[in-house]
Amino acid sequence: QVEPGRILIWARGAATTGRPYLARAAEEHSGPHMPWFWKGELQGGGVLNDMMCHSALVVRHLLTKPGEHYSTVKPARVTARIASLKWSRPEYVKRLAKTHPGVDYSKTPSEDFASVNIEFETSDGHLVMGEASTSWSFVGAGLRLSAELLGPEYSMQWNSLDSGLKLFFSREVRGKTGEDLVEKQNAEMGLMPVVPSEAVAYGYEAEDRHFVRVFQGKEKPLLTWHDGLEVVQMLMTAYKSAESGRTLDFPPKGLDQFVPAVASGTWKPGIAAAK
Repeated sequence: QVEPGRILIWARGAATTGRPYLARAAEEHSGPHMPWFWKGELQGGGVLNDMMCHSALVVRHLLTKPGEHYSTVKPARVTARIASLKWSRPEYVKRLAKTHPGVDYSKTPSEDFASVNIEFETSDGHLVMGEASTSWSFVGAGLRLSAELLGPEYSMQWNSLDSGLKLFFSREVRGKTGEDLVEKQNAEMGLMPVVPSEAVAYGYEAEDRHFVRVFQGKEKPLLTWHDGLEVVQMLMTAYKSAESGRTLDFPPKGLDQFVPAVASGTWKPGIAAAK
């Protein structure tokens, strides 16, 4: 749904009134399944390292004209914040330790929320903005993906939980918990949205088809290892910005040697960490 929307926005709105100037994207759920993912020293960070690559690249993708390379929308400055909003609270520290043995957020927490503001400079001389966020502290029906694109006289909105299909189960309906309605499902009762074909909705089928055709020599890759490296550099800049409390030019000096405090097990959440 995101890609047809992007193509239509650029073909109709941007072509007549000017390029889009603000994109937003978010990926949110209630936390990973496996214990190692919660450990910063094993995973390399928290939710920012886990999922922000998706949201950061979505906003850049939306702001890039179809058919043009991402280099036409260059990251120039990065401002980020990280926090442990839920899972470092005492009651949830205990719950996390029970469900994922060996995970102790009273000693070595990871961030469960992250936001990043990326200022991009376009090849035609414009400043455009990307706002990306991600969370392990979202409690709703399940995994929620969302995106927006705004321009001079148009806008686009998408939310994966607005699937068009909803089911209702009364209190009398009881059974095993699972993820048969939506990934990261948090409830089995009440009014529940259903994502019927998640592999399609999240883009997996189109992604796999594209790269199979790339390896067959039938298409050029939309993303390369260089793009992947630049996304990681953006995430590390975001960690560095969050730790310093400053907006940083991209890429900042010394980024290759930088290790996030979450990844080294020394990060402490709270008011002091946000200053």
